Amino acid sequence: MGSMKIAISVSEKEKAKGKLSPYFQALVAAGASPDELALVSAADMRRVRAEDFDGILFAGGEDVAPALYDEKTKYSSVHTDHARDKFEFALIDAAIEKRLPILGICRGIQMINVKFGGTLHQDLQSDQATEKEHKQAGSRSAPTHAVTLTEPESLLSRAFQGSCRVNSLHHQAIKHIGRGLKRTAYAEDGVVEAVEAADDYPFLLAVQWHPEEMADLPEQRRIFEQFIAKCREAAA
Repeated sequence: MGSMKIAISVSEKEKAKGKLSPYFQALVAAGASPDELALVSAADMRRVRAEDFDGILFAGGEDVAPALYDEKTKYSSVHTDHARDKFEFALIDAAIEKRLPILGICRGIQMINVKFGGTLHQDLQSDQATEKEHKQAGSRSAPTHAVTLTEPESLLSRAFQGSCRVNSLHHQAIKHIGRGLKRTAYAEDGVVEAVEAADDYPFLLAVQWHPEEMADLPEQRRIFEQFIAKCREAAA
């Protein structure tokens, strides 16, 4: 394909930030050059194709529509964007067909899980799925709880040596893990914090926290470095 190109699928609000987007900045800090990155959103649906890229990062934002995992919306805290759901579901289908590297963050892990047939807690507190508050106050870059790794040979284990602490900025989380995915990290209260492909897919990692807000920490930056390295392989 020639030079590498990574798509960062974001909300319209995040796209408006351009190069100031924390996702964009985290990838640059990890070694990508600005011209290797493209912020895309549902508004680009008609002109964006997965085959134009060598990897796709699915970023945070709105909730995935509960109808996509056969539930009705139960709480007023659930805010969705149907155009974005449609756009990203099509994008991940095409990415998987092309076996492109995939990185999911926050909404990204939820969207990927639902696309693989999994379900979500629509609101952790309302579902009484945890007594811990996962939507922290204060600085977005402050680590607030530990995660435990479950797979010694996982992609995440290559970034982290043992347990680590992460930030927490979500009100939803995985309930049942989708087919073809495996849990590779969980929080102290059992909330799923990371999933990866259960087979030999080149690179599929999705995390519930926001490593782009903590990219000054070496272990968080390694998540992006691994992703970029796989995207370069795809471009070769």
